[in-house]
Amino acid sequence: MIGHAFAGDCWLGVALVQGADDGAVLARALHLADVVQLPLVSCGGVQMHRRERKPLHDVLAAIRETVPLAELGRRMLPNAERCLRPIGRLAKLYPPELLAQSVAIAQRCTFSLDELRYEYPRELVPEGETAGSWLRRLTFDGLAVRYPAGPPARVSALIEHELALIAELAYEPYFLTVQDIVRFARSRGILCQGRGSAANSAVCYALGITEVDPGRMQVLFERFISKERNEPPDIDVDFEHERREEVMQYLYSKYGRDRAALTAALATYRPRSALRDAGRAFGLSLDQTDRLAKSMAWWDGREVKRERLIDAGFDPDNPLLVQVVEFAHLLVGFPRHLSQHSGGFVIARDRLTRLVPVENAAMAGRTVIQWDKNDLDALGLLKIDVLALGMLTAVRRTLDALEAFRVPKPASSVLPGTWRLQDIPAEDPVTYAMIQRADT
Repeated sequence: MIGHAFAGDCWLGVALVQGADDGAVLARALHLADVVQLPLVSCGGVQMHRRERKPLHDVLAAIRETVPLAELGRRMLPNAERCLRPIGRLAKLYPPELLAQSVAIAQRCTFSLDELRYEYPRELVPEGETAGSWLRRLTFDGLAVRYPAGPPARVSALIEHELALIAELAYEPYFLTVQDIVRFARSRGILCQGRGSAANSAVCYALGITEVDPGRMQVLFERFISKERNEPPDIDVDFEHERREEVMQYLYSKYGRDRAALTAALATYRPRSALRDAGRAFGLSLDQTDRLAKSMAWWDGREVKRERLIDAGFDPDNPLLVQVVEFAHLLVGFPRHLSQHSGGFVIARDRLTRLVPVENAAMAGRTVIQWDKNDLDALGLLKIDVLALGMLTAVRRTLDALEAFRVPKPASSVLPGTWRLQDIPAEDPVTYAMIQRADT
């Protein structure tokens, strides 16, 4: 019997929303609860916080069903009871024992989002090493490659300063994770390049993540990581756009789809999209909604201005149009749809589903977290950006062309083999002169 298998952990929920069949619904629920030996609990079936939102709920239902409001029929809620109702009203609808069960469940729900604790992957650190010692070893190994004759004293001081701050903030696993991704890409001949504030890091340069030589210019590490700002590091790494998927699948294969997933991107309504959807919900034609949306300019902000409607040939005092504009204003800022982030990955030590809701992406072989970047930042979850850049593909083809035409590598190149991005001379007066002539 279900009741015996899940005693104390399972209930049958029943929602009474002033429907014509509430009595029958409660009777069926009582009978089923008796059959399976499970207690009944009152549920609200809440879909809005205030009953005044019912018209907006109807508009959203019409948008979801892609039909005008006039054709929504039974797909529309019959009343506004699916809101947060006061206890006095609930007491008139539900037997007291059902309400008592809901209070008992609520008292057991002591979870707080503060309890979520992100932990970095373990497998990046070899046996006998700590994250700090391994990052230091990789950094100095990289320095030996970057500066065969030895790093300048200023760069060595920068490295020590950065490693000390990284250790104080316990960010070593983050740097090791990014370094591992870049190492994989380079091992497959995939061109990649770190950018943004990470270019201020001598450690990133030593690890091969960025190509900005701290020995040739002044860099400010605190622009990248600062103890005072208390923000996690954010290293954006671009990969050849035609081969980025190889890097993404490497992450899935290394950590498993139960531990690695893409971040979501939450698209919200803006005035144009709100006007289009609200217009269709109220029965305007495609031509009318198109004209209505295109009447808005980006500098208008979030407000639909009367003069824009007049310029587009609409009467702003028309009762139907007044409703369209009113509900468009309500929709602005609402979530419209969930999509994939352009390349933000979350990688966890254990199963991601312990921390965040996860779903399969539309594209085969991908998994997506249902939270967006801001949600992850608020909870301190590690996000690594694996981005695609078409210009890196163009650079790759340029390097291949240099190889094909047997152009000799410069004497400054420290490693034999095919051309790499770092083999391009740092300064070339002829190239600068060509750019000054706009001959690019």
